[in-house]
Order: sequence, then structure tokens, then C-alpha cells
Amino acid sequence: MSNSNKPDIGGQGQIIEAETFRDSVGTMDNTGKRKWVFPRKPKGKYTNYRNIVSVILLIILFAIPFIKINGNPFLMINIIDRQFFIIGQPFYPQDFFILALGAIASLVFIILFTVVFGRIFCGWICPQTIFLEMIFRKIEYAIEGDRNKQIRLDQQPWNSEKIWKRGLKWSIFLLISLIITHFMFMYIVGYEEVFRIMKEGPFARPTNFLVMIMFTAAFYFVFAWFREQVCTLVCPYGRLQGVLIDKETINVFYDYQRGENRSKWRKGEDRSAAGKGDCIDCHQCVVVCPTGIDIRNGQQLECINCTACIDACDEVMEKVGLPKGLIRYASINQIEKKESFKFTNRMKASTVILALLMVFLGFLLNNRGTMEAKFLKPPGSTFFVRDGQITNTYNYTFLNKSNKTMTVTIKVLEPKNGAVSISGGNKIVLKRDAMQKGTINVSFPEKQITHSKENVTIGVYDMNGELLDSFQTYFEGPFKFQF
Repeated sequence: MSNSNKPDIGGQGQIIEAETFRDSVGTMDNTGKRKWVFPRKPKGKYTNYRNIVSVILLIILFAIPFIKINGNPFLMINIIDRQFFIIGQPFYPQDFFILALGAIASLVFIILFTVVFGRIFCGWICPQTIFLEMIFRKIEYAIEGDRNKQIRLDQQPWNSEKIWKRGLKWSIFLLISLIITHFMFMYIVGYEEVFRIMKEGPFARPTNFLVMIMFTAAFYFVFAWFREQVCTLVCPYGRLQGVLIDKETINVFYDYQRGENRSKWRKGEDRSAAGKGDCIDCHQCVVVCPTGIDIRNGQQLECINCTACIDACDEVMEKVGLPKGLIRYASINQIEKKESFKFTNRMKASTVILALLMVFLGFLLNNRGTMEAKFLKPPGSTFFVRDGQITNTYNYTFLNKSNKTMTVTIKVLEPKNGAVSISGGNKIVLKRDAMQKGTINVSFPEKQITHSKENVTIGVYDMNGELLDSFQTYFEGPFKFQF
């Protein structure tokens, strides 16, 4: 790049070209028409790391539906039937306040994580990125070849080569979308139900199969056509990061101080003496980008921190004998002040908070009690008096949240001297992960009841005498004049 075209340096150390690149999305032209991205196949250290992470996450994703803990699914979110299992523990609508607190804690986690580590989640963990880059894109490379071959195939007429390559690719994409849909439904209804639906066929379960077809079409549309547009046009995280990041946030950055002025490589030239930077303007960081941006323009919402540009630049730097790291994980302060990476006090504090949030989430998931009990008077019922005892009838509802069958007894906690009688015996057997209803009678000596309504607390105990839950209701008695 000549001096006349040298970019200005923005207030946050970003490169601002003469063209207003921020006024448009990198995958669209000035008319708003889609510009198809043909990224070069990435290779290098970070790509290898991402491959390992992706394989591990994919194994976990496809294995979890088949994992059970104490007979319960490891993870199942069945909104229709109101069945929720997290780490094998059943959750019920009554537990939604815990999930709401967990959602708030997760949001705080995301904010803190983004403030410190930028958009690493998008490039390394996001399902959209993993499916697109590590499955669909790799299939595309295997069938159509690398960037140049894909561009040539796209531009050539629909001859036999283009028809069979595109047909094979789209067929495999459709098959993978169908597989993803089935696994997604396993997280909703369980793998047994999915296999049952498949075995019974589309005519026995037309609604289920119609929904599966719709979701398969949606996945196919996203990964075969919409692709990086999900990150740039739909996902709010890219826009959120613009609010959250600052000069200490770690992101993928181009070291403009070292790279400018850009100039083509000439063997044996002293670039420093010629006033040239280390960037040889090879555009390899651009052609390898899956969202079609130029990282040298500075931080952009399209950047998902996938590190493909880092590997591409490092490869070029190694070939021409210049130091690696022209594009690297860094903060704006590190670029501007030429400092090495330091785990600052701010990062340490944020990391501690993140760890505490994770502990808090674990506490919420595990510390929710083993059962829930309610005692309510039947509508229209009243008391009756017999043998000097005033008796009220209550309908109870017990929800056993544990993974084991338990036997419980019922006692009156307040006021004292209350007696409980249960039809069928004084013990109740509760099945695991089940709700049970029944009726009990609570009696007090007639002389003890001095008001027409008195608060009463009823407790539920296990056979070891441990209080599992208690519930406060009211006890009715005859009206008495007080003088």
C-alpha cells in the first residue's frame, strides 16, 4: 500500500480504510445482493486445535441422548409433556424459578466472558460454527475441492461434472441435516421415543414426521445456503460484543503498528529501511476468512474469532522469514503499547467471578430438595367434632424429586398435640420422579382450638426422621365468643 493510501488509525487502534467498509456487510455488495464466500481451506496450529475441540464436542453432543443417570436421561427438555431432566435430575414447573436464576447467572457469565475473552465462543464452541466449518465445509472441500476449484465450478455451466458434484454434496447435506434433526428430537422426547416414531413410520405419526421434515429443511437451508449470514444478520452476539469489548479484551487482531505500510514482498529487501511494514499484502487472511472480511480493517461484527486468518498469516510469515504473530490473539492495548500478553488483575477478578457463577449454577441445580408437599382443604369442606376431637380433612400432593422410591410419614409441627390419620396406614410410599395424591385427617383436642381458623404447619418425614418438606395451611374450628 502506498503512503497516499495509508489507512488512518482509529481511536481504538483499528484500521479505518478510505472505503467505508463498516457501512456494509462483507457478504453483500452495494446493491444488497449476496456475495457467496469461498474460503480457502484453513490449516495450521489453531486449526488443529479447533479440530480437536470440535471432535470432542460433537462426540459429547451425539452421545448425551443415550446417557442415563439412575434411569433418567442426562439431558432432556420436553416442553410439551413438561418433562425436564438436567444431569439426570428431574425438574418440574415448580422448579422454574431455579432455571430462571440459572438463566440470569448464565447471562452474567456470557457478559463477563465476552468482556475478557471476546468472541472466542463463536469460533470454537458455537454449534453453528462447528457444524458449518467442521462438517459441512469439510464435505464441500472433499467433493468440490479448495477455494479456486469451488469458484471455477460455480462459474461453469451445468455440465455433468457440476451436476454430479453438486448433487452429491446436496444429498449428503440433506442426510446430515436429517441426522441432526433426529438427535435434536432425542433431546426433547428421548432416544427411545425417536426410535419408536421411526419404526412406526410416517403414516402412524404424521404430525411428528411433518415436524421432522420442517426442521430438516431448516437445518439444510442454514448450512447449505444461509451459512455465515446467521452470524452476520441473525445472531445478536456479534452486535453485543461491540458494546462489551474494550481495550483490554482479548480478540483476534491485526498488528497494524507492525504491519503498516503494506507492500508486496521482494526477496532480500530491507523492508524497515524502505519504510514498509511486515504485511506483504498477500490477502491470504482475507481468502481464508469464512465470513469474507479483511481482518486488517480492525474489529468487525462479522469476525467470529475462528483463527483461520492467524494460521494463514503465520504460514506466510514463516515462508518469507518474518516473525509470526502479525495477526494474533491480543488486546488493543497490547497492539498499541507493544506489550506481551499479561493476565491482568481485571482478568483474574473476572475469571474468579466466572468460577463462582459456575459453582452457583451447580448449587442451584443440586440444592432444590428431594420432595415437595402441599396440603389443601377440599373446596366446600368443613370440620367435624367427634369424641372431643376437632377434625379437618386435607388433600395432599407429594412430588418426589429424587431418583429413588421413598417411604414417608406425616406429622403436625405447629400447633402441638395434633394427630394425623392416613387412610390405608400411617406410611406413604412415593415412587421415584412421580407425583402422588391422597387424603389425610388432622385432629386437635377440642379445648385447644380457640379460633374459627388457625394456622397449622404439617411436615413430611422420611423413615430416618429427617424433615423433607413442610407446608403451612389453616385449620377450621367452631366459632367461639371471646370476652
